[in-house]
Amino acid sequence: MDAGTAYLLVDVAGTPCALRREAADEILPLPRLWRPPGAPAALAGFLNLSGEAVAVLDLAALLGLAAPAGRGLYRHLVLCTAPRVALLVERVTDLVTVPPDAVRPVSDAATLNGCVAEEIRLGDRLVHGLAVERILLAEERGRLSDATREAQRRLAEWAA
Repeated sequence: MDAGTAYLLVDVAGTPCALRREAADEILPLPRLWRPPGAPAALAGFLNLSGEAVAVLDLAALLGLAAPAGRGLYRHLVLCTAPRVALLVERVTDLVTVPPDAVRPVSDAATLNGCVAEEIRLGDRLVHGLAVERILLAEERGRLSDATREAQRRLAEWAA
């Protein structure tokens, strides 16, 4: 019998969302980020992670959600491997195991680029299951890759 799938529950500007546990490597407190001039709103900046420039994407901006007033310093980053980015969320709220009968796939055509892959029923509420690998369009991925290479080059210039 399938015990279910583990999901990390996150709050994105007041909207409950979920990421499959295997998509998330680590949860970090929000550090100081550096943001290149002219960066799109969805790029919160870059994180220096032991000498590696990691792009931080603001999920609220990406999903077109209004950021809550008084966004504080106590937000979280969810560090992902594929793609190698960090997702900025209001809070990571829980880690839950969801039985297969509480998860329903969402058609790729139902959301932009198929970024919402599943609807997850948790008690009396529905939670959007996000596909990390599809939160950016192909052109956005290309531009982010270019910006990350530039950030890495800049970071390397300052290495001792």
